[in-house]
This record gives sequence, C-alpha cells and structure tokens, in this order.
Amino acid sequence: MQQATPLPATTLPKLPKAPTGIDGLDEITEGGLPLGRPTLVCGSAGCGKTLMAIEFLVRGIEHYGEPGVFMTFEETADELAANVASLGFDLKQLQTDKKLRVDHVHVDRSEIEEAGEYDLDGLFIRLGYAIDSIGAKRVVLDTIEALFSGFPNEAVLRSEIRRLFRWLKDKGVTTVITAERGEGTLTRQGLEEYVSDCVILLDNRVIDQITTRRLRIVKYRGSTHGTNEYPYLISEDGISVLPVTSLKLEHKVSNEIISSGVPGLDEMFMRKGWYRGSSILLTGTAGTAKTTLAASFAAETCRRGERCLYFAFEESPAQLMRNMLSVGIDLKPYVEQGLLYIEASRPTLNGLERHLVTLHKTIGEYRPQAVVIDPISNLVAVGSLSEVRSMLTRMIDFLKISGVTALFTALISGRHGQLELTEEGVSSLVDTWISVRDLEGVGERNRGLSILKARGMSHSNQVREFLVTEHGIQLLDVIIGPEGIITGAGRLTQRIQEEAQRVVKQHEADRRDRELERKRRVLEATIANLRTEFETVEEELRHISHEESTREAALRDGRSALATGLTSDYLTAQPNARP
Repeated sequence: MQQATPLPATTLPKLPKAPTGIDGLDEITEGGLPLGRPTLVCGSAGCGKTLMAIEFLVRGIEHYGEPGVFMTFEETADELAANVASLGFDLKQLQTDKKLRVDHVHVDRSEIEEAGEYDLDGLFIRLGYAIDSIGAKRVVLDTIEALFSGFPNEAVLRSEIRRLFRWLKDKGVTTVITAERGEGTLTRQGLEEYVSDCVILLDNRVIDQITTRRLRIVKYRGSTHGTNEYPYLISEDGISVLPVTSLKLEHKVSNEIISSGVPGLDEMFMRKGWYRGSSILLTGTAGTAKTTLAASFAAETCRRGERCLYFAFEESPAQLMRNMLSVGIDLKPYVEQGLLYIEASRPTLNGLERHLVTLHKTIGEYRPQAVVIDPISNLVAVGSLSEVRSMLTRMIDFLKISGVTALFTALISGRHGQLELTEEGVSSLVDTWISVRDLEGVGERNRGLSILKARGMSHSNQVREFLVTEHGIQLLDVIIGPEGIITGAGRLTQRIQEEAQRVVKQHEADRRDRELERKRRVLEATIANLRTEFETVEEELRHISHEESTREAALRDGRSALATGLTSDYLTAQPNARP
C-alpha cells in the first residue's frame, strides 16, 4: 500500500496591521490595529478615549510617516490642541506641515430642521475631502454618539452605522472610532462593537480611593491578541499600557557574580556573592537593618562604577543619606556623581500601576545596573494582596528581562513571622531569599542573618549574628556552646570563660615549664657532681697507676743494675776469660 506523501506546509498571510506607537499597546495587539479597518475604542468618561485616538494619529505621523485626519464632534480644533499640548503634541505645527487635519463638525439636534430623510452623505463628502487633501492613512472619529444624535429612527441609525463602517473600509484608511459606554453594552447604540473589526474597552475604576485604569481587547477579527485586563497610565508622555503579564519566561541569564556589599554575607554563598540580573528578597522585622543591608548593596554597585536606582518608600533622600552615614556608608558622593538616583515617595501617593510605570520610565531613562526597592511591603496600603502580587510579578519579570539586579526589602510580622504580602506571594518569585531577625536572649536583643534559598548555588545554612557598626555591617564568627550557637552576652560570657580557661591552661603550662626547669637544674647539678666525683676517682686511679708504673720502673732498673754488677764481678774472678 502506497503511503500518502504529506503536503508541504503553506504559510498563510497574516492580517496586515498598523502599529499604534503607543507603549505596550502594540504588544498586546501583536503588531497594532487592523490596517485599513475600523477599530472601536469605548469606555466611560475620563478613561482617555480621545487621548488614545490623538496619540494614535501623532505617533503615526512621527514614527511611520502616515498623515492623519481627526474629525471631532465635541471639541474645536483650538480646544483639542490646547488640551494635548501638555503631552508634547503640537497639533498646530502638524497641521501647518500638512501632516494632520483637524475638522470640527458641529452637530446639535435642536438646530437641525427635518426636510427629508437624514443621512451621512454630507459627512462622507467632508471626510473624503479631508483624507484626500493630505493623503491621510489614519482617521479618527471622536465621538460617534454626537454624530448619531440626529437620527430619531433606530432602524435608520443602524443602517447608517453599517454604511459608515463600510465606507471607511472601502476608503482603505485605518480608523479609530471612539464611543461612550452604554448600560449593559459596550456602546450606547449597542451596534458599533459588532460591526468593528477590533474593539478596545477602556475602564476607569476606583478601589479604596485609588484610581486604576485598565484596558482590554474585547475582540480582534483575524488575529490573536492578549485577552487579559492590562493597566494603563496617562502621563506627561502619553498613554503607557503595561502588558507585562503576557511576557514569557525567556529572558537571558548571567553567570557573573557580584558582591552584596557585605564581605561576611558574600562568604555565606558558595560563589562569594549572587548572580547579576537576579532578584533578591530581604525580609525581617522592624529594626533588623534591612535598609542598611540594602544601602550596602547600593553603595557596592556604585563603587564598581555602575548605576543604581533606589526607590525609598519610608525615608527622604536626605534622611536616608544621613542615617547611612552614621554606619559608615556615604551615599552622597555617588548621588553627586550620578551613579545613585534615589526616588522617594509614599506608596499611597500613586496607585500600583503608577509605581510600575515610574519604574519602567526611570529605568528606561537612567539605565541602571541595579534597583533597590525599600520596602515592597508598604505597597499593601495601595492595593489588595492579589494586586500587589500581580504588580510585583510584572516588576520582577521586567527587571529580569532588562538584566537588572533587583533587591527588595519587606517587613514581616513579628508576632506571626509572616510576610505582610504572604510568603507564597513573594518568596517564590525571587531567586535569593535572605532573612534577618531578632535573636532574643536574657535581657538583650541581637540580630541574626540566614539564607533561606539561593537558586543556582549552594549556601551556608548557619544563622550568623551580625553587628551594625560605624563601618557598616559586620558578621560575627559562629561560636558553638553546649546548647548550640551562642550570641550576644552569651558570646561575651563564652569568650570570657574561654579566656579564663586559656589563662589557667597557660599558668599550668608555665608551672610545668618551671618544674621541668627545676628538675633540669637538679639533674644538671647531679650530673656535675657525678662528673666531679668521676674526675676525682679518675685522678686517683691515674695517680695510683703512675705510682705503680714508677715502682715497676725502679724495680726494673734495680734488677738491671744488679744483673750488671754480678757480671763484672765474675769477669774479675776469671782473668784468662775473654771478654
């Protein structure tokens, strides 16, 4: 049986899109708005519909060279130009350069006299002329409710809406149409969302007196898109959408090790520090020197000639620098050199998303190698635990993608020893978790430090006592007593006892040395006496030997003389004998 040969895979053309140039929006729309098709932007009052539409036009002109037409039914051209001038948009100059055309169409039901069937033919002629006059590629209609106020007949209204959207498609311009939200529907007419190719819903909600704006792509024909709610902000630079929740875990990692700024702490890691680009969580109760440890890391970063961004939620820059100077950490020179930038504000000053956008913007402008946020637990006052966790997740992901080393401090409850953000909500997000806590003894309070986790490297499992001195953080050597690790006064007592034992042992050793010296001297004296006695005996023996030798010599001489004398007498008695 002949096997079927698989057909080669064909690549289908993707839907052409027009990039908006709005920060983050092109990411969640996967390229921009549908090219040559209408997009509906709807929402309640104050959510930024007009601003998003005008920024779509301005960015198209500045970044992509596409002229645009802004047809407004509520504001005049002068009012619109004045409203967006604070964002850096010079609409009058763009109109002078023939890149933008702003057309104000006044529609007032009370001023309309019915003289036949009302339709949009006049609008088509006017809009078509505006498009052709500058070769526009982008069009904005703001807002559509004002346009349809002249239609008392709902059937005619629906027909004209469909005809308007079809006319825009036939014209081939990428259109943004703004609309007000209705009761139970996305728009007041309840029809625009069905005939639009893309629908973007803007929402402005207030939770616990904190305003949060969110954006959602309701539908996008012919294209995949982000389906979550994404927070966005309106700042002096326009609209910023934060689609960080859709990011994948595909960031690059570094094997470079950098110092924590505390030599003793570095020694607790196998590789003498932590990885560049990692995230570090420093938790502890109040007064356990979390800020001092964070400032030590910031100062060490600046000593390497790298930039550090410090977000302080509890202290002003002047107070932080003064307090750190008392422990030997001088931050002021680094601030003056531009290596350290301290952003200080109360968390309740802005919402969570505002803080996140500030972080994005400041990192983009300052380009730091390290970021310190002290403390993240104060963010609980701004939002719920789930919202804070979501914000921190996006923040940590963004910092990792940017290759920035991040150090977070967090306050834990002394009563339960739990993070205010919940340990499950924070500790699992970071790469390294360091705990500082009180080591309470009898009538005293000491500080201890331990490493709870460090992804990618082994580390010490000891609880190290540390001191905050005039020269910064100093980790003390571990002293083991009968009942375990000794800290504080117990450490001093142990040292005193060890010193006393050392003195006793030294005295005992000195006594033994003296006893040995005495014995040595006695022995030497005994040896000297024995040597003297030996020499006396030796001398006596030598004298006796000498006397005996002398006596024997005398006897020999006597015998020899005697023998010689006898021979002479014999020869005299024998005269005839020959000699």
